[in-house]
Amino acid sequence: MIRRSTIVQALCLSIALPGAALADFELTEGVRVNGFFQNRTAINLDDGLYTGEADSTLDTRSDHAIGNGMRFENAARMFFNGELGETTSWHADINLIYDTQGVNQYWRGYEAYTQYDYLRELYLDTKIGGVDLRLGKQQVVWGTADGIKLLDIINPTDFRWLNQDPMEDSRIPVWMAVGESNVGSNGNIQAVISQRRQNIIPGLRKGERGVRSVEFIPPSSPFAPPSGDNSLLFGTDQGHPFIMKGVDTITGEVNGFTNIGAAMGAVTTTFYGDGFLPMPTSTFTNPLGGLNPAFPEFNTVGSFTSLSAAQTPPQCQGVNGAACLKNFTEFTNDNITNLTDANPVTGAGWDTISPNSAWEYMPNATFATFTAFTGMTTKYKRDYPDDTDANFGIRYRGNLDNGLNFSVNYFYGYDANPAVQIHWADPNTGEKLQVVDATYQGPSGELHTLQVMNSAGKFYGAPAVDYSPIGNAAGLTDVTAANYAGSAPQLVFEETLNRIHNIGASFDYAWNLDIGDAPLVLRGEFLYQKDVLTPVIDRYALSYGNLTEALKMEEGDYFKYVLGADFTFFTNLTVSGQFIQFVNLDYIDEVRSTDSVTGQTFSRYTGDQATLHLDNGLKRGYEYKSFGSLFLSKPFGPSQEHRINNITIFEEGGGWWNRLDVEYTLRDELLATLAWNQYWGSENTLFGQFDKSSSVQVGIKVLFE
Repeated sequence: MIRRSTIVQALCLSIALPGAALADFELTEGVRVNGFFQNRTAINLDDGLYTGEADSTLDTRSDHAIGNGMRFENAARMFFNGELGETTSWHADINLIYDTQGVNQYWRGYEAYTQYDYLRELYLDTKIGGVDLRLGKQQVVWGTADGIKLLDIINPTDFRWLNQDPMEDSRIPVWMAVGESNVGSNGNIQAVISQRRQNIIPGLRKGERGVRSVEFIPPSSPFAPPSGDNSLLFGTDQGHPFIMKGVDTITGEVNGFTNIGAAMGAVTTTFYGDGFLPMPTSTFTNPLGGLNPAFPEFNTVGSFTSLSAAQTPPQCQGVNGAACLKNFTEFTNDNITNLTDANPVTGAGWDTISPNSAWEYMPNATFATFTAFTGMTTKYKRDYPDDTDANFGIRYRGNLDNGLNFSVNYFYGYDANPAVQIHWADPNTGEKLQVVDATYQGPSGELHTLQVMNSAGKFYGAPAVDYSPIGNAAGLTDVTAANYAGSAPQLVFEETLNRIHNIGASFDYAWNLDIGDAPLVLRGEFLYQKDVLTPVIDRYALSYGNLTEALKMEEGDYFKYVLGADFTFFTNLTVSGQFIQFVNLDYIDEVRSTDSVTGQTFSRYTGDQATLHLDNGLKRGYEYKSFGSLFLSKPFGPSQEHRINNITIFEEGGGWWNRLDVEYTLRDELLATLAWNQYWGSENTLFGQFDKSSSVQVGIKVLFE
């Protein structure tokens, strides 16, 4: 309970102190209520599959088409304000909202700490001892950049509509205590203690989702997985228009490793549990070793020279290695997960140099490693800090006599972006398992074989495998009844949050150019982040099946900044340009190994968290990632009562996003809106991957008070 005490005390103070201060006050004015009713309706501008929408590797259909509804959202928003005495007031923001087009209930209606939370804000403003206090559920905004959140990190964000909704809507209010006081004649200091909450990201749903195994286990297999939910647990957000490729690589039904891992367990069970192949003896080489002839049964069409006719599996008769593995895979997988896209007859499509399916990333995996995978299941869980664990921030804001405004701030809190770490575990006890990575000299160079072992020295996977022909040379242990754990291993995907340090600064300066009536405003925001968890991909470890070493999140530091300029032309046309750059100060890109037969190079590198995917080689991230933006805004109409805005952002790598929105005042209490969001460019960029998610949205808002 000690680690909960800080924020618990802070929240108790946020209630008790104002209560004590207001004990003698009476309600001096009535409660004021205003708000609006709103409908927002969006339709698709493109058809084709969203990322993660497919049900299988053969699925090319989409449930949406041009003109189909993407959003039909109705909301009643009510703001309550009142006073308690002369120096204290209170505010509540109630949001009753529902979207009939959400892909499932989680995205349609109420969910706490999302954009669709009924209670968005509830806070009290008071003054105690010369300090202005705001206590309760609220938003605190430090950054002001266009179209991007840099210093604005106090509140998490709901990315259900990516960047299409205004930030005041997508920002998630949390419970906090905020104190603010002027310092001297030109300064202001603000301190924040806030509740820990995470960003809402499509494809990463809340809560534990139990065990994932495939539906079909060969009936003669002795390696059935532990009891659990055998449904497809990890594709629950399928059809959401804004699932990123990087998220699909974790939870996607077809391309997500949470599903691929369970499918691998079933296929390797077929290898060893159904009598199709003999147990490995002297040769432990991938059946698809490419040019490596160490296992000719799988590399030469119809040439199973070391297998008797009775032992030759029908899936492999008359076909080459790639086709054979395809047939073994689909005996269990039925084209659900993306294990291999090879042709079942010719093997065409098999490519370990430019892989786009799971088996192709593992050209150096051995049958001994597959033994360790036999019957494996997967599990997705969360290991989050308590909701009451506190974040802490402080900001100083001031200005100089020459007109320069500036701020410096520090925020120590949990990174709102979830990180997913993976490890092996005992499916019954939850004990974390260790990987024994043994090497030996194969016919064409060094080979790795893996075993999974618990603290008692018990091994998981298939039992009674004879490793004696290479024994100590490989560092392997015979898995016999005496040292067999009695079950298959489980690959656990654990979603976590990591505490990071954020040190920021900002400035703005108005420079009079004597052009028109408005000055040029130069501005900038700067942020240094320490200990951010970032994906690191080890393609060499992946090549021999060491999944936990190949797909890791490692701590690193970033420097991010925005430089902008704002100017007003022709009296009321505001033009704002920005240059944005994220610098990875701990960027990794190193060669791990070169295959002696094929010459293929395997690297260890920082992955692109938003877009790394099986179909793009698990894309490298950027050491320097740059963006540029241009924002235009202009009121129009007889009384300038209408407004048109347009923002365009270009990202390095060739991705684009453009948002055009118009607000038209039909009368004082009735507004009509139009928004056009267009994404295009390279599909392996943050914006370009959403080209199928472009939309036009119309809205109507009725104000009341």
